[in-house]
Parts: sequence; C-alpha cells; structure tokens
Amino acid sequence: MMDLELFESIVKQVAPITELICLHLMGDPLVHPKLAEMVEICDRYEANIFLVTNGVLIKPEKFDLLLHPRFYQINFSLHSFFDNFPEKDPSKYLERIFSFTERALAERPELFLNYRLWNLNDPLGSQTQNTGMLDRICERFDFTAPKADEIDVRKNKSIKIRDRLYLHFDTEFIWPSLDLPVLGTKGTCYGLSSHFGILADGTVVPCCLDKEAAIPLGDANQQPILDILASRRAQEILKGFKQRQLVEKLCQRCQYIERFQDSRIPIKLAS
Repeated sequence: MMDLELFESIVKQVAPITELICLHLMGDPLVHPKLAEMVEICDRYEANIFLVTNGVLIKPEKFDLLLHPRFYQINFSLHSFFDNFPEKDPSKYLERIFSFTERALAERPELFLNYRLWNLNDPLGSQTQNTGMLDRICERFDFTAPKADEIDVRKNKSIKIRDRLYLHFDTEFIWPSLDLPVLGTKGTCYGLSSHFGILADGTVVPCCLDKEAAIPLGDANQQPILDILASRRAQEILKGFKQRQLVEKLCQRCQYIERFQDSRIPIKLAS
C-alpha cells in the first residue's frame, strides 16, 4: 500500500496539472487503512477525487467519508460481485450501496454516481447474473431500462437513472500482458494524454492498465513527476499514439487498441 508521505508528495505535484485524482489502479481504495487521511490530503491541495470500488466494504460508518465534498465521482463495480461471490445473495450488498446512493442524492446532489454493469450480454460467452442486478436497480429507483436495444459503448456507455446517478455499460476485456500475443502495431490510446498511473511503490506508468509496471517511466520517490512525464520514453509513447504507432510491446498486446477502431461493438441490454 502507498504510504502517506509518498501520497502527499504525488498529490502536491499533480494537483495543479490534473482535474481528478483517481484512487485506484487495481485493488480497492476502501481497503486502505489511511483512506481518510488521503482524502484530507487531497482536500488540502484542492484535488478532486474519482473513486472506483466494488462496494463490498461500504458500510454506514464509511458513508460520511465518501460524502466528503472533495469527491467528484464514485463508481460502483456491481458486476464484480458475482465474480467474487458466485453463490452469494447480493441483497445486503446492494442495500448498503442503495442506502449510500439515496443519502448522496439528498446531501450531495452534485456528486456523480455510476453503477457499473459490464458484460451484460456475455460477449465472450461467460455466464453472468448482472441482468438480475439491473432488475433490482430499476425496481429501487423506479427506472425503466431500455428493452431489446443496443448501445455503442464507444460512443455512449452511460444511461441516466436520475439526477447524477447513471448506469455504466461496457464490454469484457482482458488485462494486457507481455505474455499475450501481439494484436497489432498500429493504433492509438488516451494514455499519457488524458491520464497516467502511479503504482503503490511510486512507479509511474503510462496508463491505468499497466498494473505490473511493464512500461516503467520513472520512480516518483526519486524524480519529479513532470520530469518523468517529459522523459524520452514517455514522449516517444505519446508521439507514437498521435501517429497511430504502438511503440511499446505491452500496447501492442492490449485489447483497448480495438476500442479506438471504427467498427461497432453492440451490447444488448435487458430484453
């Protein structure tokens, strides 16, 4: 887990150059024992927070923390519940998330909330119970989901439930790895243009999918972050993306390059 001294050093450096601090690059931020202190550090440097959680650890005693005004958006990865607990009844789990949502809608109407329900149509042939999740959401918030419709997840992944509460859909993907076959050398990505990542040990990586630091750009313990982003390797990656060239081996094996092509990937909702 990242220690507070490193975390504060990072936030201090990136707060002037970014819109959001995303407290996730694998793992779940609700696990971190110093999350409250991290939120206060973000507040001190006026850095807004984007948080993704599976919601398993959300309990009423954490509601106040997650309603802190520094939070800009919270995503609940509801689709992960059955991956972790395939035989378990999700009723209590969903009730806690619904209770937090209702309080957030009342007390922090400006807070964006996303319910992630990926893989609803089992795009790679897997089994899912996420359509049952969708039914429960619709019942709780008096919402009618699209019927027998399709959504292009490249152009519109979100459907508004009410206020700033949204359903978020996407397709299944495989985490990129150097062990996977090459998918291509042509393509582009938002890495290093819209975001970059910093792992718990301070290793800076070009995107949120490089969880194993296959493309280490530098060490935030040793170098200023702006110097790392201006490094030759980082700039070559960014230049390549702009020219639709994938210069790194990990990028050549990443499924996300397919998401920036023109072909349409439909995803069917509840019928």
